[in-house]
Amino acid sequence: MFVVDLTFDCYQDTTLEKAEQAINRLVNALRFNGQIIGDEFPTVLKDGFFITRVMCPLEDSLHPLHHSPFVKHAIEQLQQAGLLAPKVKVIGQDIHANGADQCQAPSCYILYTTYVHTCSPLYCGDDFQPVPLYNIPAIANGDYKALIKWQEDWQACDQIQINGATRCEFAALEEITSLSSDLSRRGLDLSKRIRYLTEKPVYYYLYRVGGESLEAEKQRKCPNCGGNWALSEPWFGLFDFKCDSCQLVSNISWDFQ
Repeated sequence: MFVVDLTFDCYQDTTLEKAEQAINRLVNALRFNGQIIGDEFPTVLKDGFFITRVMCPLEDSLHPLHHSPFVKHAIEQLQQAGLLAPKVKVIGQDIHANGADQCQAPSCYILYTTYVHTCSPLYCGDDFQPVPLYNIPAIANGDYKALIKWQEDWQACDQIQINGATRCEFAALEEITSLSSDLSRRGLDLSKRIRYLTEKPVYYYLYRVGGESLEAEKQRKCPNCGGNWALSEPWFGLFDFKCDSCQLVSNISWDFQ
């Protein structure tokens, strides 16, 4: 990922409140379009202009060719707050962050995330790099907000079950492990939508923890069709199970790894 500064010049008198609202509107539109990553975007006022620091999947993520209708509208709305369209300055690549997929035509995708990931929840099935969302057709209402909100909820459940400090741990765990949970149903619907839009397989990840033994884990069947889905070698060193018919992936319980 790349660290990028957006500089907003004032071309007429404005107020801090108007400028803040206009900048936030644009930042949210960019975020829900997959052009910027994360949920914290510090903004400073310096010498009469505003600077907002963001993270982008690729160096050219903020190119106008990637803008959604919401991003274009938010840029137009800047003028009402007395601001010009932002100047984009790429600071450099973040050495601690994930890279991004640059395959021209991935053979398939994987819908996968964890509480520590800030990148796209859609991964390339060829190199297991996160796919910038703007590289696939908009999922609903012109952007990817539904997918990003699903990711936020999945990560929240993952964080709760990892912490293991309250009784809600079990409800959170059910959401990310059960094929019939509300969260999984949302994720499966999103996978189906992406599959339709891209005409590519989209595998949905089911988290796995608990279980009786390592041997019992290896004998697990696909929770949807009941078929064999154990792999001889883990896919990308992570997924021990893969059902091509149901397009599901999972892991041997973390309790036995």
